[in-house]
Amino acid sequence: KADKKADKKADKKADQKDDKPAGGPGNFIADIIAEDIKTGKHEAGKIITRFPPEPNGYLHLGHAKSICLNFGLARQFGGRTHLRFDDTNPTKEETEYVESIKEDVAWLGGVWGDHLHFSSDYFDQYYEWALHMIKNGVAYVDSQTLTQMRENRGSVVEPGTNSPFRDRTVEENLALFDRMKNGEFKDGECVLRAKIDMAHPNMNMRDPAIYRIQHAHHHRTGDKWCIYPMYDYAHGQGDALEGITHSICTLEFELHRPLYEWFLANLPVPHAPRQIEFARLNLTYTVMSKRKLLELVEKKVVRGWDDPRMPTLSGMRRRGYTASAIQKFCAQIGVTKRESTVELDVLTGVLEEELQATLARRMCVLDPLPVTITNLDSDVQFEVDGRTVTLSPEIYIEREDFREDADPKFFRLKPDSEVRLRHACLVKCTKVLKDATGAVTGLEATWDPESKGGNPADGRKVKGTIHWVSKKHGLPIECRLYENLFNKPSPEGLEDLTPDSLKIVTAIAEPCIGESKAGSAYQFERKGYFTWDKDSTDTLLVFNRTLALKDTFAKETKPAADGAAKGGNRISKKEREAQAKAAQKAAPPAVDASAISQCHFKVGKILKCEPLEGSDKLYVEQIDLGEAEPRQILSGLQKHIPCDEMQGRLVVVIANIEKKKLAGSPSDGMVMCAKIGEGDQERVELIDPPAGARPGERVYCKGHEQPPLELIKGKQMKKVFQPVLDELNTSDACVARYQDLEWLTSAGPCTCKSIKAGGIS
Repeated sequence: KADKKADKKADKKADQKDDKPAGGPGNFIADIIAEDIKTGKHEAGKIITRFPPEPNGYLHLGHAKSICLNFGLARQFGGRTHLRFDDTNPTKEETEYVESIKEDVAWLGGVWGDHLHFSSDYFDQYYEWALHMIKNGVAYVDSQTLTQMRENRGSVVEPGTNSPFRDRTVEENLALFDRMKNGEFKDGECVLRAKIDMAHPNMNMRDPAIYRIQHAHHHRTGDKWCIYPMYDYAHGQGDALEGITHSICTLEFELHRPLYEWFLANLPVPHAPRQIEFARLNLTYTVMSKRKLLELVEKKVVRGWDDPRMPTLSGMRRRGYTASAIQKFCAQIGVTKRESTVELDVLTGVLEEELQATLARRMCVLDPLPVTITNLDSDVQFEVDGRTVTLSPEIYIEREDFREDADPKFFRLKPDSEVRLRHACLVKCTKVLKDATGAVTGLEATWDPESKGGNPADGRKVKGTIHWVSKKHGLPIECRLYENLFNKPSPEGLEDLTPDSLKIVTAIAEPCIGESKAGSAYQFERKGYFTWDKDSTDTLLVFNRTLALKDTFAKETKPAADGAAKGGNRISKKEREAQAKAAQKAAPPAVDASAISQCHFKVGKILKCEPLEGSDKLYVEQIDLGEAEPRQILSGLQKHIPCDEMQGRLVVVIANIEKKKLAGSPSDGMVMCAKIGEGDQERVELIDPPAGARPGERVYCKGHEQPPLELIKGKQMKKVFQPVLDELNTSDACVARYQDLEWLTSAGPCTCKSIKAGGIS
């Protein structure tokens, strides 16, 4: 009891001190471990963590955060980390996934030594402990159907109903469980459940299943078992058997912690580990759901789990991400106890910083345009960074590096003008060659022999420099140009896919690229960072574009504001700010996009509403916001809307403001309402999401779907939320708006019943 009290105190302290580097000194979990060592709860050098993936898919970037955290903490405190596969579901697990996970963990620096474990290692012990619970009267065999169990489970506001089989005798339960083990029942015909409390406010404690029947071949135990333990039962006991000191889980397991502790308290386990939760990684333009990633693979949207567009670690490795960049990214974003979304630019920024400093630069032309140098009779060689670059009478340049009708600010090649060939000399375009349709098919040019190295003898200034490759000596290679797989910051599914996220081109590279092998990576000058791909053959090398470089003339050739998001040519922060200012001037009235996007308005459903005791103004509402548990929110609507009209209503809630107390009761958010008039003339109506809107989905303004702030608190209420509140209104058609932008959901705009041209508060 003393330990649990201390643990709760430490967790509360961690809520206020949780934004620190993952796996590095000082994150809130490290503080907890340090305190455990200081108080003598654990010995220094004997801290044991674990990484427990289920082998039903490939690891993704979200897992990388957990890997870096668990193995990093063990290194920090001189302990060790176990790699344990949670292989309790034989229908979804494959040896292929086991091997890929081991490869990914090792790639990220995870060292488990002799401590590679499987939940299936403990199946015999799990079974014996299940018998122990039956004999002690805290487990029973339930013969209800799955539908009946769901119906009897209750809801977050209603207690469940006891199973009619809950009071079976110990002898009956032992006999039935033995028959389950011996294969006498069909899948789903019965389950073993813990006997806890069907009225418990935490639904995970309402007699959860411990064992289910699955007549399936297991990848390690074969056909020995036809009953398999549930994860909530198995993982805590696995921790106990392995002597895990700190069982670190993502935040969705916080509500499972009481069950984790209940099992430990009701079994003769040799050790009692402690579960600690942290927020999982969410990244813009990315999905981290294994189910959704599997859908991409099965529907052949991608070429497999290691497709370079996938956020799987094998896919990222194939694209050219380095383990050190991912480790640095995980350290940079920190460990928190609050859910948030990290911008993709943070990840690509960390990677680009490393690649810029480490990769050799080479020339490669992705879209070749032939150029004949008419006054060059033979090859000319230049020594560049320890290699020889050969200029021949025929070369290739990028097609986009020539313009016949060029803007005055276009400093690349154009008729009768000079440009510098990188590392070589100056050339001047003298003739444009075209086909019958008028399309440019080639150029003729002359070179200045007195400009070797790119510096003319007479000192004249030439602003433009372009890369090139000799036609005679160049090496044809295949380049795969990847864009982001999804085109929305918060993608839902296949409907948000980027069209043509892969473009394959035949490029011409310097001949030295022919020496490339597995692990080779380069910066192709002016184009981006590229890495060797395993599809390469003896006759054709294949390279994947890891990141594109900024196109210095992108603003003249195409809109580039979304370049960073899509993974194409990216623009600088200065250019983004300049574009934003220009857009403001061009399209008044200005919308404070940062303010409206920083506020997290969500669809909620009122599950329960009742007057607050002792108040004639406030309701206490339990509102489903698509989270693990409903939120308690207070609203001053007693005088405006009857309580029975509130029950079951869809509403709009501001969900990322700081918790407050109203009349002594906590309130975690606000319900948004339309309002018009003052005093006796005041009318108030709920803002109604349309039918079909889902609890938890975001309410947004078109064009301003950027991820919201994690939490608006303190001075931010005045700087962020209040300005937005001042601009919320209803239109003449009773549509809720921010300035003149409609409040939207997936099912359409939000409205009120009858208030026109009113305010929203």
